[in-house]
Amino acid sequence: MKIHYLQHVPFENLANIELWARSKNYTISKTLLFNNDALPKTSDFDWLIIMGGPMNIYEDKKYPWLLKEKKFIEKAIADKKIVLGICLGAQLIVDVLGGAVYKNNYKEIGWHPVSLTKGTKNSSVFGKLPDKFIAFHWHGIRLTCHPAP
Repeated sequence: MKIHYLQHVPFENLANIELWARSKNYTISKTLLFNNDALPKTSDFDWLIIMGGPMNIYEDKKYPWLLKEKKFIEKAIADKKIVLGICLGAQLIVDVLGGAVYKNNYKEIGWHPVSLTKGTKNSSVFGKLPDKFIAFHWHGIRLTCHPAP
């Protein structure tokens, strides 16, 4: 398995995901967007991981690489790559797929309950989780699969 990840800021790297991937003998490559690294061809990897960062997904004037990154994510999805977004990465995926990303009325930080939906119960990724569990949250945005209210 070849994993490629997109890193937006120096302090948001793969961390424990890298330890896990290396324990599986997966190959890891990266694009440091803050250094203006070139993006690879989607044929160069099996799995794309998009990391977090403090920027807003709509700040393309301040971070011009965001536009190229969104097109790259869209192509990876179209090419049927495994795509995982963490924090900002999840927001970018939602935006690329036509969903809405907007500021929540309040921040949600701490341990909170999570309930699986009917669709996630059948997922090969999330289906092994219990129907309800407690998870750590740290976010202040909302993601929707349709335009924001």
